[in-house]
Amino acid sequence: MAMVRYFPDAPRPRWPYPVVALGNFDGLHRGHQQLVDEVRRRAAEHAGTSVAMVFDPHPPRVLRPDRAPSLLMTLDQKVEAFDRAGIDAVVVVRFTPELSRWEPELFVETVILDWLQAAEVWVGANFLFGRNRAGTFTLLRALGEDRGFRVDKIEPVLYKDFVVSSTRVRHLLGEGRVDEAAALLGHHYFIDGEVVRGDGRGRQLGFPTANLRTGNDQVLPNGIYATIATVGGVSHRAVTSIGIRPTIGDDRFAIETFLLDGAHDLYGARLRVEFVKWLRPEVRFESLDALKAGIARDCADAAALFDRMPL
Repeated sequence: MAMVRYFPDAPRPRWPYPVVALGNFDGLHRGHQQLVDEVRRRAAEHAGTSVAMVFDPHPPRVLRPDRAPSLLMTLDQKVEAFDRAGIDAVVVVRFTPELSRWEPELFVETVILDWLQAAEVWVGANFLFGRNRAGTFTLLRALGEDRGFRVDKIEPVLYKDFVVSSTRVRHLLGEGRVDEAAALLGHHYFIDGEVVRGDGRGRQLGFPTANLRTGNDQVLPNGIYATIATVGGVSHRAVTSIGIRPTIGDDRFAIETFLLDGAHDLYGARLRVEFVKWLRPEVRFESLDALKAGIARDCADAAALFDRMPL
């Protein structure tokens, strides 16, 4: 899969018949996946190129950083997800205060037409773009009719009685409902990071943990989760603690993962942690022995859960 960045005077990609999915695609949930599938299908019909066009940084982080939502994915994770979904190319448009002031017509003319030379543009039902978010689907379609490129949209995807959206996924994750969020995402919510050295407290308790330093936003509440930890292409059943370790009393925020199949030397390794099920909230135990017993119960609960489901 190709990845290019748009900036003034960037070389044109010159891909055959580009069919473009335009949006932010945070989490690449089931609604996004339906849009991607349609773009891939249309590109294949014309021996063309399926393209995902995204903005980085996420526009709210530039326009209203104090109210910007936490993100479900890093840019690297998003690009990886597009690759897994079979997209041919990703265009990353650098979002700046200057770009935010562009009228929708200027963005379409400059980026989508003159630079990318898009043959088709597909969006979600509620996608807005351009200055003051004035660029609607109706406007985009009118521009397409005027300039000779196709514009279409995917209708909202429903799960039970509500629309699948990144906002809804964030809400579920914020309540620790990771299993319900996975139903909307089409995959477990996950974070990536590097295993760094901690204070060795878990090893002293008999549960050596991998301490994760991650670039992902913090969207989950503190608590204990059944997780899948993947390192070097191998997945392990695991239990992950997110929080400030109240029993230890140092108030240091940490993400710690214990692999149920035993100790591994993971220092410096890249680790992916997928969140399968909320087990319990973070609590303060009366003693380290009580903490040790609590961790043992968490591991037993997670093992029982994994025995009922494939890894």
